[in-house]
Amino acid sequence: MKKIIALLLITFSVNAFAQNKGKALLNEVSQKVKSYDNISIDFKYVLENTAENLKQVTKGDVVMQGDRYKLNILGITRLFDGKTLYSISPEDEEVTISEENDDENDAITPSKMLSFYEDGYTYALDIEQNMNGRKIQYVKLTPIDSSSEIKTILLGIDSKTKNIYNLIQIGKNNTKTTLTVNSFKTNETLSKTLFTFDANKYSDYYINKLD
Repeated sequence: MKKIIALLLITFSVNAFAQNKGKALLNEVSQKVKSYDNISIDFKYVLENTAENLKQVTKGDVVMQGDRYKLNILGITRLFDGKTLYSISPEDEEVTISEENDDENDAITPSKMLSFYEDGYTYALDIEQNMNGRKIQYVKLTPIDSSSEIKTILLGIDSKTKNIYNLIQIGKNNTKTTLTVNSFKTNETLSKTLFTFDANKYSDYYINKLD
């Protein structure tokens, strides 16, 4: 807490301004995202924990339309038709069928990747960086729930397009997860069966149905 009232009032005013500006920017992003019929993203995913000498780098892609999505990462396809989640592993020749659990370990799933910030966080405008000629404005998000496993999230917004450029999540265990968008496409012509699981294609696979 601040020692003098004047400094306290100044700090409160600055923080309130940063929070309002951060919230306003995220509202612009949210409105832009909701205006698209569908979104296709190619991304890079980096998981780091220096204390455990861990660094995992991989690429993936996801197509989203409403709550439905098709995600490819780490050799596994995750297909969500709005009700049921199918995790398809060609290496194991196995399909796991379950319900999507958005609340598990504060997971930011594809279906809420571009809207998770709308509830449960406080906001503050953070630094602006020049990334390959693009101005990226960061917004710092802090979970309201003190029991959250997330310490902070930095959401990088392209100042010109108002699309998300990257997401940097710091866990309370000091694990850093960075998701960087390499390609962002919208309103593409999608197959009518893109989000439909075709059991005939996996007749030789082991089907693991979870309750």
